[in-house]
Amino acid sequence: MLSKNKIKLIQSLNRKKNRDETGLFLVEGNKMVEEALRSEYQVELLVCNSTFLDQNSALSGLANELIETDSESLHKASLMQNPQDALALIRQPLNSRPEFNLNHDLVLALDFIQDPGNLGTIFRIADWFGISSIICSENTVDSFNPKVVQASMGAIFRIKTWYTNLENFLMKSADNQIPVYGTFLEGDNIYNEQLTNGGILVLGNEGNGISKSVEKLVTQKLFIPTFSSGKGSESLNVAIAAAICCSEFRRR
Repeated sequence: MLSKNKIKLIQSLNRKKNRDETGLFLVEGNKMVEEALRSEYQVELLVCNSTFLDQNSALSGLANELIETDSESLHKASLMQNPQDALALIRQPLNSRPEFNLNHDLVLALDFIQDPGNLGTIFRIADWFGISSIICSENTVDSFNPKVVQASMGAIFRIKTWYTNLENFLMKSADNQIPVYGTFLEGDNIYNEQLTNGGILVLGNEGNGISKSVEKLVTQKLFIPTFSSGKGSESLNVAIAAAICCSEFRRR
């Protein structure tokens, strides 16, 4: 059965402080837990009911610890309003420094993305377009936030993520003549510009866009034009903008 201490541990991972202290993060839902078990991530604890266990007997054995329990106990431990048949505690990977070739790889750089849903969706977009690395500013929402994990729909297990001083990272990239792209209202029409296979695409904060200090390091400003005949919307959601930009880079 699921003890009170285990329930307390599971629920504590809603807070970044506790995720940092334990080195764990929470994954909920049948599909997400299956994705975690198939990934290279270390599953420290799998909590599930008999339904999940019967359907995933081989995968379940990959967890370091397995607790079979009833749906009522799962509901008590879960952070979701409508929990499914399984949840898991996953060991956070130790990513010491970025590993990619900016001359050949397209990398996303996130400047103060605050909304967990946006970050999770950006993970899905990156995964769809074959982008395997994301650099985050230190004030971007934690990638292991349960809402981010849930919104990523498993993409988080395939995307390598680093948190760093974004300005320093971009300055070093500029020293190596790596193109740095960013979206701005005063940028050049993305559909008319020459885009490279590799480089850095900066995505800015939901309300304020790319910060002034980071803007100075962008070497090519891009603009996604509107096709609305009226006033239309003032701006695009950052995740939608990411999808349009990634699609255009990959289309070339």
